[in-house]
Amino acid sequence: MSLDVAEVLAQAVAQFEDSGHPIGIVWHGGEPLAVGQQKFAALLNPFEKLRHAGRVKHYVQTNATLITETWCDLLTEYDIRVGVSIDGPAAVNAERVDLRGKPAFDRILQGIQQLRERDVPFSVISVVGTEGITRPEELLEFLAGMGCHSAGFNIEEIEGVNTDRQPPTPVQAEDFWRRTITWTREHGEALAVREVERLADYFRLIRTGQRAEWDQRRLDPIPTVSWRGDVVLLSPELADTTAPEYGDFVAGNILERPLPQILRDAHRLRYVREFLTGLDRCEAECEFFDFCRGAQAANRFFENGTFETTETNYCRVSRQALVTALSTLATKESVA
Repeated sequence: MSLDVAEVLAQAVAQFEDSGHPIGIVWHGGEPLAVGQQKFAALLNPFEKLRHAGRVKHYVQTNATLITETWCDLLTEYDIRVGVSIDGPAAVNAERVDLRGKPAFDRILQGIQQLRERDVPFSVISVVGTEGITRPEELLEFLAGMGCHSAGFNIEEIEGVNTDRQPPTPVQAEDFWRRTITWTREHGEALAVREVERLADYFRLIRTGQRAEWDQRRLDPIPTVSWRGDVVLLSPELADTTAPEYGDFVAGNILERPLPQILRDAHRLRYVREFLTGLDRCEAECEFFDFCRGAQAANRFFENGTFETTETNYCRVSRQALVTALSTLATKESVA
């Protein structure tokens, strides 16, 4: 990303109304730390006034292989929240390789050790494929032992360039979530699991008469700004996808039009209109909608070829299976 794009983006963010909650600026896509510390700091600097005013919060998603003591200094200086991509123990993490095709596992652990030695808190995102879906306890124990404060599990999806690996089945996913929920209940504060926390938060708000608060949680348009300033909405995975019928999903370029204006005009885009139609259908037809909220535009496109459809395999393994897993556990405990 050029400094011009970062500066214009910071100016755009400053135009948004101050909601009292910082806007998350997430640096991701490929390996963001590969730009080097000097360039990364230069990209962060246009946001400094906003950060000090509590208007923005930086996040970075990294495989941690490049993290050193001096990177930890930079992460601390700019108060960046760190997410590490690691799928589990070495055998489960085998798909993560470097540019030479060699396993990145040992280098990831070295980067994590640097974070821990410097007391830089971090979360983890793990892709759960057919190798890890049958080993949730091993995965959870491994992640808890690494010292991360929370973990998110992305059941492997068919999207973007990932089209040749068979994703886990809904039956496998329900078993994974049931065992994960059981593990989290038995191990207390050892590790917060993003999906389990979200489900618990949903039930807590419903049970305590705070449904209005849950209903107010709107779908974020998730504007993804590319290195050259192009803006893609709804799903970051669409940002590197060629689809002439949708104009490659580009809503505009921040060097040519202000970001707030691009977002205000989003409803005119064909793929956004189709997605909203799909959302309406989800709400009308799906018994899981109240919890799920029907998001994940990219999965609709990559799995079904259109945004107007409803259910996807992502829905079945990441949302529906989670709910049914808890229901099955509750039923068994009630009978017992």
